[in-house]
Amino acid sequence: MHLGNRHRPPLSPQEAWLSDGRQVLHFRPTRWDRWCQQLEVTVGELLPDQPVPLLKRRLELSREEALKLWSERRKEGWQPTKAQWRPPQAPAKE
Repeated sequence: MHLGNRHRPPLSPQEAWLSDGRQVLHFRPTRWDRWCQQLEVTVGELLPDQPVPLLKRRLELSREEALKLWSERRKEGWQPTKAQWRPPQAPAKE
């Protein structure tokens, strides 16, 4: 049974994290439909005396831009990592 190319990015949105030991990138799908696929990328800085990274900035990128950023960072030696902070929760509906 052929499972396809395991190095191909997923077709459905997934949350993911990368780190180089000093910084963290959090990729999170924000809009995902047939015509528009965007991800929010949050950049954080790891501080030795803090339990979670200091959030520096947020970017809204197309799927293509996010894949390019992911690929560039992986080539630079960044490694996938576990979640570094919890994403904001949607308000409860009444």
